[in-house]
Amino acid sequence: MMKKVLVFFVSGMLFLSFTYKPKNKVLIFSLTKGYHHACIADGITAIKLIGEKDNFTVDTTTNPALFTDENLKQYKALIFLSPTGNSLFNADQQKAFMNYIHKGGGFVGIHAATDCLYDWDWYGKLVGAYFLKHPKIQQATLNVIDHNHPSTKQLPDTWQHTDEWYNFKQVSPDIHVLIKIDESTYTGGEMNGNHPIAWYHKFEGGRIFYTELGHTKDDYTTDTLFIQHLTGGINYALHR
Repeated sequence: MMKKVLVFFVSGMLFLSFTYKPKNKVLIFSLTKGYHHACIADGITAIKLIGEKDNFTVDTTTNPALFTDENLKQYKALIFLSPTGNSLFNADQQKAFMNYIHKGGGFVGIHAATDCLYDWDWYGKLVGAYFLKHPKIQQATLNVIDHNHPSTKQLPDTWQHTDEWYNFKQVSPDIHVLIKIDESTYTGGEMNGNHPIAWYHKFEGGRIFYTELGHTKDDYTTDTLFIQHLTGGINYALHR
């Protein structure tokens, strides 16, 4: 934990005072009303390990009732780890989520964070796109087009990776794309060669990062490049 040492003198005597900076906290939200990704548990474990290394603590929930102004203000970032389905939040919970972003809160969307809340236009603009369809899991070539971001600075220019590759709809023109997939290197890409995989943007006061990666258990347990990518995205959302 980070600490600051203050040195001062009283009546010629030396005193040391230690002040501690509290750890940032993040909240992982992973409610599924549609498809449930078996890797969610692995993702939670991986993010907790990242937090131990990078000095943040992790709470987890599938309960939308925790989305209140009072509760959310304790978190520096929200991490949507493959939630699925519509109507995940009622009107009051939606308002609290929006207030959180408007006050500068961070948001990290992982994989199926684009496969939920199709009935809430604000969320679609926040996350940056919606899931449309995907082919079978297979290897493809990823092209890192921007290394000037914490999530990509340590990645190679091209990255061979196996995952479940989403095609997207309603892609926001405001996102800053970090990684694209080369549709000629796998079967089932339907975005005419302009196929984003990871991006970020600033939205209504908050910092937003999304990565389409993260469908498989291996992403969270053995893939060091993915862990570096995810770590950078979380740190971006934490304003680091």
